[in-house]
Amino acid sequence: MNSSTRGAGRTILITGCSSGIGYDAAHGMARRGWRVFAACRKAEDCDRMRAEGLESPQIDYADSASIEAGLAEVLAATGGTLDALFNNGAHACPGLVEDVPTGALREIFETNLFGWHELTRRVIPVMRAQGHGRIVQCSSVLGLVTLPWRGAYNATKFAVEGLTDTMRIELRGTGIDVSLIEPGPVTSRIRQNSIPHFERWIDWENSARVADYRAGLQKRLYDASGPDRFELPPSAVTSKLVHAVEARRPRARYYVTVPTHAMGIARRILPARALDWILSRA
Repeated sequence: MNSSTRGAGRTILITGCSSGIGYDAAHGMARRGWRVFAACRKAEDCDRMRAEGLESPQIDYADSASIEAGLAEVLAATGGTLDALFNNGAHACPGLVEDVPTGALREIFETNLFGWHELTRRVIPVMRAQGHGRIVQCSSVLGLVTLPWRGAYNATKFAVEGLTDTMRIELRGTGIDVSLIEPGPVTSRIRQNSIPHFERWIDWENSARVADYRAGLQKRLYDASGPDRFELPPSAVTSKLVHAVEARRPRARYYVTVPTHAMGIARRILPARALDWILSRA
């Protein structure tokens, strides 16, 4: 069977499709013959995806009504079935943990964890009723190890890892397989998209470490150009998604990029202080 027909007749809902990983995954899965529902948070992005030939329900993870309505739109189009779900949409709120207000944590968890959980809980009964399904979660190397300045995002990805590992065990024997994809540096707009959250929540000019913000984070957010070291295109994630939803026996975890493989090993073999030293210099 050639690659263009492997997904023929199968359906997948992908979130966060306006750019980056979600955008590439939506078009990549469509090329393989899948019927793709490329969900976006904003109506204008849904319109753009439809103009590009994809079905695009509007799903905002922070809005329960949109989660319910978006999934209902998908199920109405498919006759009540769904073969795969790829939870991908997320955002970051950079800043030192001591400077991240609790409200910022609540906001990022609403999108990066609670919304994923709500959508997934609504999808599981559909998959259970049909006797099969694939749930794929886009985590991060930052769900394996932490980096400074990214505490809020780190926390959500560690939570995704724990919730997903539990769900995978609980769904054994149901016909529903659960996988994590853990990218490292992948080309996307997450850095640019984090700027409004940083500007809304982080009072960096009154931080005890204002000099570190000026010397470090400010330059990375506003002046960084060019790819990060070891950065891969989003198609590297799409190739792992293909295996997760098409393989007879999908893996529990899919590492993407050299840093993810390296950190997966490092966290198992290095003492905590040695790993902290490495990560503090990243």
